[in-house]
Amino acid sequence: MAGHGHSHNCADEHDHEKADEQGTSFSLYLKIDTDNVECLNETVDGSGKTIFKPWDQRFDKEKVVESDCDEDLLFNIPFTGNIKLKGIIVIGGEDGTHPSLMKLYKNRPHMTFDDAAITPEQEFEMQPDYEGVLEYATKPVKFSSTTHLTVYFPRNFGAKTTKVYYMGFRGEFTKAHRHEVTICSYESRANPADHKVDSAKQLNYDINGQ
Repeated sequence: MAGHGHSHNCADEHDHEKADEQGTSFSLYLKIDTDNVECLNETVDGSGKTIFKPWDQRFDKEKVVESDCDEDLLFNIPFTGNIKLKGIIVIGGEDGTHPSLMKLYKNRPHMTFDDAAITPEQEFEMQPDYEGVLEYATKPVKFSSTTHLTVYFPRNFGAKTTKVYYMGFRGEFTKAHRHEVTICSYESRANPADHKVDSAKQLNYDINGQ
């Protein structure tokens, strides 16, 4: 009996460690520019932002986004730097409201449903996942240097609306380098030498009245 109890505790510890590891892996939600996330066709304004949450809150059913007039949901997700996306987990709703198809688009801010007619970087046929156990592995080569990700769910498993409780991203993050600020500062600094010819021409114009 003692041996059985020891085995059980080891299993619990292993599961706990695995959960912690998953939580660390799916921490890219911290790098999302949440204030500027857009969710098209959400029933409640702002609800789309709430599904990007910590791993240990993935079962929080209070935070959910549901589509409005049909099953389509489209998320425009900006990041605070560059990511290399490696995997996505989606926890959807019950009774046919779980998304059944996912399309991903890279670096196309403010996409609309009409824009989503273009070919995505990658798409997945989905399976209902209520526990967050299915990871959709993306092609890292296609999703390196990603500053903006659009996720489009065009259909579900037969319900009138689509529900999503959690969306988690796994990958690498690199802080954006802001070279453009340096360049702009340099170009905005006046150089008197650049204006000598113009000044001479203006002076000649004033003297001769031409």
